[in-house]
Amino acid sequence: MKIVTETERLIIRHYKDEDFDAFAEMNADESVMEHFPNALSQEESRAMFERLNTRLEETGKSFWAVELKENNDYIGFIGLSEPNYEADFMPCTEIGWRLRSQYWGKGYATEGAKACLQVGWDRFGLEEILSIAVTRNLPSIHVMGKLGMTYDKNFFHPQLHQWPEIEECVLYRINK
Repeated sequence: MKIVTETERLIIRHYKDEDFDAFAEMNADESVMEHFPNALSQEESRAMFERLNTRLEETGKSFWAVELKENNDYIGFIGLSEPNYEADFMPCTEIGWRLRSQYWGKGYATEGAKACLQVGWDRFGLEEILSIAVTRNLPSIHVMGKLGMTYDKNFFHPQLHQWPEIEECVLYRINK
């Protein structure tokens, strides 16, 4: 198991094959996927799991697996990504997270994201990291604020035109 970083309560690491069932369960959970176009099927989760692992091998950046130190439960992902759509703030590195619903409200997203920001500054030499969320995703926007990120603007996400209810997003920034 290759560890990216650790916090007091979390291990942020590369994926293991045994993470997949919990990963797929998370992506199929309607509450977790409320601010995305749809919950993912088993096949869509498998494709995403493979994409994340491929990016990890190619660039070292990905949404990394997160597990609890106390019991080694896979609780979701947090990490750095390089989105590939056209926008006036591209190219960029984005920080993002997705946690299984039973782990919400415990500070894990903020704790893990702070550690991932540090990885961005120290390991990847980044000067700025962005975060994007659907405007109504108040929990993620709250985490952005707790990370010290500042609001930049609202924008219409070019990959979400088919879903007008989630097309409008917010962009937050943080500099080293």
